[in-house]
Amino acid sequence: MLPSDDPVRRGRGRPVEDSLLEAAWLYYVEEWNQSRIADRLAVSRATIVNYLQQAREQGYVELRVDLAVFNRQRLSVALCERFGLAAALVVPGRSASLSSVALAAARYCPDLVEAGDVLGVSWGETIHEMAERILPRVIADLTVVQMVGSMPSPYIFTSEGCSTNVALKLSGRVMNLYAPAALSSPEAAAILRNEPLIRQHFGLLETMRKAIFAVGSMDAESHVVRSGIATLEDVEDYARNGAVGVLCGRFIDASGRHVEGSLDERMIGVTPDRLAGLAAGMLVASGPDRGPAMRGAMAAGYVTHLVTDEPTAEAVLELPD
Repeated sequence: MLPSDDPVRRGRGRPVEDSLLEAAWLYYVEEWNQSRIADRLAVSRATIVNYLQQAREQGYVELRVDLAVFNRQRLSVALCERFGLAAALVVPGRSASLSSVALAAARYCPDLVEAGDVLGVSWGETIHEMAERILPRVIADLTVVQMVGSMPSPYIFTSEGCSTNVALKLSGRVMNLYAPAALSSPEAAAILRNEPLIRQHFGLLETMRKAIFAVGSMDAESHVVRSGIATLEDVEDYARNGAVGVLCGRFIDASGRHVEGSLDERMIGVTPDRLAGLAAGMLVASGPDRGPAMRGAMAAGYVTHLVTDEPTAEAVLELPD
């Protein structure tokens, strides 16, 4: 690469990859502005913007924030002190934003995972978007395990899609759960749980050291309702028994305890207690309506690291113990 003060411009005939790398270096390392780089490379400013975007998407450039600074802000400190968390990343802003939280989690996630980890991944819109936005990184000998069975979904995301995408972005192997999240009867579920392939999968889940998960709400828009696992009447029945939200497809109460009911014997997937005692459990959640379920998951000790936004954090902290 020519030094930054070299007056020679680059022609249009060089490989695009070379121009992309030079644009990224000049912008992020030498701190040139986009117009100066466009003049240097004899291309339009719009082309430079596209180069910089591609450099981030392909993992050539990784933007980082000092998470320690964000963890020292008022809401982060309050959450860590109240729930005994190792860290809480609270995205600043007056509005709840699933997209911003998913992006923050995507930047945070790779730093939480180490070589040799067995990482459990749940499902949901937040987890899907997080997985989409993780920058590629190689983590040696990583195994990503699907924690919740597959389900018909009106959404663009699936349970197996979430775990597969995380594994692809982090260069790990994926172990998907080849079973529905809910079967038609307890008897069918019991037979399937005894299948060698399913038993092997749950044996691997017993070795899980870290997990990434979200929580769901208790209304008609809940993923468990819209995916057909539960009816609204089922949700109301669980609510009468103390449930305040959904974690890994199971209902939990305000203390994070698993609320068992009519659906549980038909379900294939981890129960909330499997999240206790992990080396790291990252909860990714946005929306004040998730507050009670978030509070329960943290109170139960399932969460070591939290990623959320300012309005959601305030909603959680306003809930009584």
